[in-house]
Amino acid sequence: MKVSEKLRQAIASGEPFFSLEFFPPKTEQGLANLYERIERMARLGPLFAAVTWGAGGSTAQRTLELCSACQGVFGLETVMHLTCTNMDQAMVDEALEGAKEAGIQNILALRGDRPRNQEYQIGANGFAHAADLVRYIREKYGDYFCLGVAGYPEGHMESDDKDLDFEYFKEKVKAGADFVISQLVFDHELFTAWEAKCREHGIDIPIVPGILPVQSYQSFRRLAFLTKVHVPVELQEQLEAAKANDQAVKDIGAAHAVEAVRALRAAGACGVHLTTLNLENSVRRVLQQSGLAGERGTPAPAVAAQKREWDDFPNGRWGDARSPAFGNVDAYGAMVRFDPQGASRVWGRPQQLDDVSELFVRYVRGEIAALPWSDEPLLAESEQIGAELARINGLGYWTLASQPALDGASSTDAVYGWGPRGGYVYQKAFVECFVSGDRFPPFLSRLQSMSGRITYYAANKHGDFMTNAHSSDAATAVTALTWGVFPGRAVVEPTLIDKVSFLAWRTEAFRTWREWAEMFPVDSSEHRFLSQTADECWLVNVVDNEYKSPDAIWSLFH
Repeated sequence: MKVSEKLRQAIASGEPFFSLEFFPPKTEQGLANLYERIERMARLGPLFAAVTWGAGGSTAQRTLELCSACQGVFGLETVMHLTCTNMDQAMVDEALEGAKEAGIQNILALRGDRPRNQEYQIGANGFAHAADLVRYIREKYGDYFCLGVAGYPEGHMESDDKDLDFEYFKEKVKAGADFVISQLVFDHELFTAWEAKCREHGIDIPIVPGILPVQSYQSFRRLAFLTKVHVPVELQEQLEAAKANDQAVKDIGAAHAVEAVRALRAAGACGVHLTTLNLENSVRRVLQQSGLAGERGTPAPAVAAQKREWDDFPNGRWGDARSPAFGNVDAYGAMVRFDPQGASRVWGRPQQLDDVSELFVRYVRGEIAALPWSDEPLLAESEQIGAELARINGLGYWTLASQPALDGASSTDAVYGWGPRGGYVYQKAFVECFVSGDRFPPFLSRLQSMSGRITYYAANKHGDFMTNAHSSDAATAVTALTWGVFPGRAVVEPTLIDKVSFLAWRTEAFRTWREWAEMFPVDSSEHRFLSQTADECWLVNVVDNEYKSPDAIWSLFH
């Protein structure tokens, strides 16, 4: 059944509804666990489910697989996202035919992230805007597909002209859209005013507001940065004050989402679209407390709660690779967010290794706020190791992530704390960095000489992989980087590293070198240098398992 028909029926009946959005997990185990999660969440009674699409078709196979399961196995009417940036006509056709074969009749047509390459040109069969994609699908498939488009109540994040942006939105609708899902909103009044404007301009198709229950402070900061949506001052202050307490952040996020749902319903919205980030517990709380959930055939409460909450404290890519939410922070956009001009202004025009070293040193010193691999400044905890980070980056060990060792800090500590009150948290020192090809062999020898206390993972762009992880099966060896002990709970390990998670990140980390290189003309010295550096360097993760000796790890870097 077409989602537009279900929406119109629900709106006509006055019955409140909700829909759920998922993204394809990065690992096979994560996908398997997401299936269990969706099966439970399907019992809550969503009107439909939506599945995201990676930029340029990077998740095409997993997106189709997940859509097919939602539709055919779990009985959820499913909307497949489809972006058109860096997608030619053949790729779009392949995606749409795959959707038809899977029984998917609903598409959310999106532009996606803007191409990074200065030399990018729209080909004769290419698509510049979401409206082009909508027109093409309508011309080729007629009314077979129900087409949704995105709405931006506060204007698109890349547009400074809200009136012009609204004209583009009207063009998308006129091209043949059947319904609208809005960008996530934290300020419900802005959505209500924008929806009224849509109606004044004759847009009469269903419009569903997007809601995000905040799951963690880090994911909130990143998504707010990427979307540039307005965050009410009160919510911002509450989250800032509670950022050291992950459970408190979740409680604040759920409470705000419940308030938003109630306010939107009071203003006339019949339903909401919830971005789940592949997590269950907070979404379930929002639905139950706002009166939207209709639980059917649930398992025993203790079993259900244990399954819902086991990965409630993931930390982006450092969470458990078995979790459906693994990598959720980077699932909604490319790593490199600048346009070519902005990137050159902030990162310069690197042509030698020293240029890259200087850039990383400036970042760890706080002189610039972002790198191609990170769009946020270093966390406060990194100040303790700031001098060492500056030193090793200057030597050519380009750090992507790091943390100091920690031996039993209070869970309410303003810098290091997380989780419920009354607990204690621990950390092993670790450093993840790129190492140039000529530096890697002697560095590897030093790692191997300390194999008794050091755990390392190393990989390059070409698929070579090395580790000393101790296990009968290296693929299953897991090292906890952060753990916490709390009253009435088992030990919580939210930050982990293993082969699966490391290799999943390896792919993304090296792809970011390419994205950076593509900001320069193909025949430029900058493009050649960055491409060659990516070809030759190694990504290395080093963990010092002796967390009571916090400084030993730095002796490896010289």
